[in-house]
Parts: sequence; structure tokens; C-alpha cells
Amino acid sequence: MKKWRALIVLGTAQFLMVLDTSVMNVSISQLVEDFDTEVTAIQAVITLYALVMAAFMIIGGRFGDILGRRRVFLIGMTVYGVGSGLTAVAPTLWVLTLGWSIIEGLGAALVLPSMAALVAESYRGRDRSVAYGVVGGLAGAGIAVGPLLGGWVTTYLTWRLVFAGEVVVVLAVLLLRRAIPETPPPSRRPGLDVVGAVLSAAGLGLGVLGVLQSGTWGWVEPRNPPFTVFGFSPTLFVIGAGVVILFLFRVWEERREAQGADPLVHLALFNRPALRSGLMTLLSQNLILLGLFFTIPLYLQVVQGLDAFETGLRLLPVSITMLAASLGAARLGRRLGPRRIVRTALLLLLAAIIWLLGTIDPVIDDAQFFSAMALLGVGMGLLASQLGNVVQSSVGELERSEVGGLQFTAQNLGSALGTALIGSLLIGALAQAFTTQVENDPRLSEEARAQTSVALEAGISFVPTDQVRSAAESAGLPPHEVDAVTESYASAQLDGLKAAILATGGITLLSLLVTRGLPGAGETGGAGRDRAAAGPTPPETPEPTEPRP
Repeated sequence: MKKWRALIVLGTAQFLMVLDTSVMNVSISQLVEDFDTEVTAIQAVITLYALVMAAFMIIGGRFGDILGRRRVFLIGMTVYGVGSGLTAVAPTLWVLTLGWSIIEGLGAALVLPSMAALVAESYRGRDRSVAYGVVGGLAGAGIAVGPLLGGWVTTYLTWRLVFAGEVVVVLAVLLLRRAIPETPPPSRRPGLDVVGAVLSAAGLGLGVLGVLQSGTWGWVEPRNPPFTVFGFSPTLFVIGAGVVILFLFRVWEERREAQGADPLVHLALFNRPALRSGLMTLLSQNLILLGLFFTIPLYLQVVQGLDAFETGLRLLPVSITMLAASLGAARLGRRLGPRRIVRTALLLLLAAIIWLLGTIDPVIDDAQFFSAMALLGVGMGLLASQLGNVVQSSVGELERSEVGGLQFTAQNLGSALGTALIGSLLIGALAQAFTTQVENDPRLSEEARAQTSVALEAGISFVPTDQVRSAAESAGLPPHEVDAVTESYASAQLDGLKAAILATGGITLLSLLVTRGLPGAGETGGAGRDRAAAGPTPPETPEPTEPRP
């Protein structure tokens, strides 16, 4: 048990970071009431948190190389604890934004890359596979348990208790810091690439901002943007600006390396097949998971009318099976190979998504829904058991913090894409289906169709059918037409949900294409195998290996 003390401490930090976001998502309505604001304001707070993490994750990883990973991990936990405490007592919305979005976001950007590197430093061989399986399972458990815990605390107590509890957990982690082994510092510590850091943060920040706001601003046709560009939505222009800045970042990094200076990211790392495939699969995993966790709660809360706590209970099977599968499959990677396990996981995810599609009905079949969610957890657990280990094992000791930053940048980009793309597709499919239903319903008059069309042009939201009924009654429609509009919207809701879930299935299928570079059975996937393709990289400390059975 002694050897797992470091994992307990590091895994607790991972669970805490993921739990935090999922709790905030189910507390939106209570936050709106407590701060006397609008839903859009709270969504902006959540968006800013994702922006800060995505923009500074690579920089946080580099600080681990400069100052030492254990030290940066502890500094990050301290910063995170300060942010949690400020969030718990926030009297106004701007204090909530400062505490949660900015301070906690910066703390997470320091903690997560260092945590990934410290797991690799603390364990070797089979133990490392198990450790990353546990960390991945805890991440999934945080996503699934968050709605349950947050829903219960928000419904029966106050959301502030969650953040006060986080302060207690942070203090416990800091008190147990000696469980984390301290490695000797490298002979030469790299310098900080300030220009690269600014370009990286700006490019990633703009790109993620555009994707996250696409649901509010619209992709091409402006929906509700703060400004327009030549009459178009600013979404693609903001994303394009981010891409241009990231291109300048690449040019700058190549110039730094050519001059013999320390870059923020060694671009040659992306030439390693195992690392490249691992990062792309991580991005896909979070895109699928967050896309589903955006869609399924809408089905449970809006269509089925469940509260936050009841929704969390129905998501619990994912948490249980994901943790079990990630622990059980952690050791299989050495025998079967990560590539085979990841592909099996993606096929299981595809089966679970197809099963879920069959459960999207006006009346939920709990047995079928629970079974589909349990299978979804198995697939996610198998992915989680392999990917962290593949990414970290593809590089040497001196590159672990840098790759940790890339690892969590990929995960945050996947999360942002999952919520934004699937959310946009859901609203688009809802609008299309509702329009078709209204046009083809013989019970509706031309006047009713015209009124509905005008309402759709102003924008459509995924709301309970009671709100649609009230709006139709307020518009002066006769009772039979109110029923027709309400029924059309209810049917369109299910069509939109199915289209969004089907899209995650298509992404799952496409994800199989990015698994080619993952190590197979008997392959290490380590830095040594890919060095020829990678080109020159910083000198690294040889990693002890176990004899192959």
C-alpha cells in the first residue's frame, strides 16, 4: 500500500479538477438566482474557466521543467485552493469570475501537467499502467459523480459547500505532499520562451473562444453575437485569428530551435507516431464524452423533467463501470497492446451510442438506459486505462511536463469541441425538425405556421414543452393549434437529441483512423522507438525498463 501513496495524492487532485466543472454545470440555475443575473452570464463564467485552462496548460507544463514538477504541482494546488475559497464566499458575480474562472483555472493549468509527469516519475512498468488507469478512471468518475454530488448539494443545501469542501481537500493534499517523491533537478534548467508563451496562449484562447461561443453566436448566420463581420457571425473569424496566431507560434518555435534557444514546445515531438496518435485519441475521447454529457442531461432534465440529483443518479452507471474498466484493463496494455484495447474501446462506445439511440423516447426505459450507460462507461474506462500511459511513455524524463501540457491541452480542446459542436448540431437539428413538423401538420393554419416561422427566425432553444405551450397560448393560438405546436416541438426535441447522439457515433467511428500510431502488442511505444522520426530533442535520463516476459 505504501507505494500507492503518491497515486492517492495525485489521483485526488485529478478527481478534484474534473469534479469542479461538472458541479458548476448542474448549479447554473441556482447561481443565476443567487447572483440575480442571467444564464448567459453564468455560461460566460464557465467559458472563461475553459479558456484559461486551455490557454495556459502548455505554459504550466513548461513551468514544471523550469521550477520542478513537484514544486509546481504544490504551487498550483495552493493557487487552486485560494480560488476555491474565494468562490465559496463570492458575494458578487465578478468575485465568482475571479475565484473560479481565473484563479482556479490558472491553478489547474499548473497542477494537471505536473500531475501527469509525476505519475510517470513515481511508477515504472506495470505499476505505471495501473497508475494511469486509476487516474483516467478518476477523471471519468469526477465527470459522472459531479452532477450527482452537485445536484444533491445544490438542491438540498448550497453549491458553496462544494467549493468549501474543495479547500479542505486541497489542504489534505498539501499536508500529504511528502508522499510524492522528489526527483533530482536536471543539470540544466530550460529558460521560458516568453514570446512563444504569449502566442500560444493567444492562439489557443481565441480558437477555444470561437468554438465555445459558436452555439451562442452562430457559425455563419449571426444568432446573438456581440458584433458581426461583414454581416456574418464572428465565430469563424475568431477561430481563424487563433489559427493564424498558432501558425506564427510554430514559425517562432522553429526559429528558436534553429538559434539553439529553448522553445516552449519542441515541435519534433509531434513526429513521434505514438505521441501523435495518443494526443489525437485523447482529443476524440473528450469530444465524445463531453458531447454525450451535454446531450444526455438535456434529455433527462428537459424531456423527462428530472431534477439535478435524479439526473446524477442515472449517470452513475458510467462512473462505476468506467472506474472498474480502467482499473481492470490497466495491465492488459502490455499483453494485448494499447492499439487493440483502444480500438476495442471505440467499438464498445459505438455499440453503447447505438443502444442509447434506442432509448431516446418520450417515456424512458430505465433498464435499457442504465445498461447503455454502463456499456458507455466500459468503453471510456478502457480508453482511460491506456492513453495517459501511452502519451507519457512515448517521451523521456525531461520531456514529461512539456508533454503533460500537450496532453491536457488536447483534452480541453476535445471538451470544448464536444460541447460546442454537438450543441450546435443539436440546436440545428431541433430547428430543422420543428420547421418540418410545423409545415407538414394539417392541424395548423397558415397564420400559425407564419407565427412559428417568425419565432424560429429569432432563435430556438432546447426548453421544456411547457414553455412552448405557454408561448403558443400567449400568441393567441386556439387550443387545438397549441396542442399541435407543442407536440411538434416535443417530436423535434427527440429528433434533435438523436441527431446529436448519432454525431458522436460518427466521431467515434472516425476516431479509429487516428489509432494507427498507437503501440501494438510487444511494442513499447516509448521514446526510443520513435527517436529516429522525432529528430533532435533535449538529452534525457534513461528510463529503467522491466525485462519482457
